[in-house]
Amino acid sequence: MAFITLGLSHHSAPVEARERLAFTDSELPAALARLRALAGVEEAAILSTCNRTEILVVAEPDLSAMLIEWWRRELAAPAGLIEQFVYTHRDQAAVLHSLRVASGLDSMVVGEPQILGQMKDSFAVATQSRALGPVLSRLFQHAFAVAKVVRSRTQVGAHPVSVAYAAVQMARQIFADLGQQTALLIGAGETVQLIARHLRGQGIGRIVVANRSLERAEKLAREVHGYAIALSDLNAYLGDADLVISSTAAREHVVEAAAMKLALKKRRRKPVFMIDLAVPRDLDPAIAELEDIYLYTLDDLRNVIASNLQARVEAAKQAEVLVETYSRDFTRWLESRDAGLVIRRLREQARAHRDEVLAKARRKLAAGASPDEVLGFLADTLSNKLLHAPSHRLRSADSVEQSLLINAARKLFELPDDE
Repeated sequence: MAFITLGLSHHSAPVEARERLAFTDSELPAALARLRALAGVEEAAILSTCNRTEILVVAEPDLSAMLIEWWRRELAAPAGLIEQFVYTHRDQAAVLHSLRVASGLDSMVVGEPQILGQMKDSFAVATQSRALGPVLSRLFQHAFAVAKVVRSRTQVGAHPVSVAYAAVQMARQIFADLGQQTALLIGAGETVQLIARHLRGQGIGRIVVANRSLERAEKLAREVHGYAIALSDLNAYLGDADLVISSTAAREHVVEAAAMKLALKKRRRKPVFMIDLAVPRDLDPAIAELEDIYLYTLDDLRNVIASNLQARVEAAKQAEVLVETYSRDFTRWLESRDAGLVIRRLREQARAHRDEVLAKARRKLAAGASPDEVLGFLADTLSNKLLHAPSHRLRSADSVEQSLLINAARKLFELPDDE
């Protein structure tokens, strides 16, 4: 049996192909059952995200073409589409690939943590579908443990590399306790939505969402347990805000310096951290000249992100060494498992030969043969049976295979080298 991974990802396929060849959450259980039922497949799992779809199996070594055809049929994909973008990894290469994926080293953004959660979901679905066996079960658990080691021993995931995440991490550096702060978010687009979720996850004390469409503001506020206001009421809430983050499509300034000056009087010199993520800018640049205001723009965050990306690249080099080491550990376990199976089969075969020859020897004794004669028969017959198959294979092998078998036989049976 071989461990095989077939897949496509953002490295190998455009988004149109990834969308076409992905499995939905509702499709996975039934697809796994059919995959596991294929002849020659002993274990199976499917990892399917927006950036990758991978089929992991423990199966007969030469099933790649059959697996691709199964994948095509499952999703009614055009002929040749999968072959155009698919990659295949086997055994140690497949192990290394899975560990790199779990650790975020194969992600579009190196070190991102979401893929680990997606792998855990994949493991849960495969477990519930009873598609796993000892190899894939152990591989998933090993991958989760390695990902944890990578994050604890390297800085690969420590540096924010998205605008939303970088903004929240910057806020954490400014405020010792976000739980005591009020965040005023201006806008309700994708970036502000991500920031709101990050702030909620970091335990922000209060979130106020201001947007031109009150309905959209209310929708986001409900999701993050915040409070929604109309954009026209914004100035009335500026004095309550410790953190202001704005990202709208407005052509004019949303917050003027004069309004912020009035808000500062209400705050009695309590500082305000402000981030302007809009182009054109939402926050009047003159606000930066006011005391007790810390104003950052999108360019400031981009500089932070560029620096952090470089830091992640350096940390990823350390992570790659760790992952390579742990992949060898798992491969050794796989190899020892295969050796253990062969040893068990060898012992079973030897016992079967022993029982067969012993039964014949007892019949000879019962028929009146002398003990010496029976012992000689027992020794000769058992030796011949045990050595017949390897001797025949050595004699019938071609020259290349024979050379390999001879070297293996010398090691296995501890034979002396020829003089």
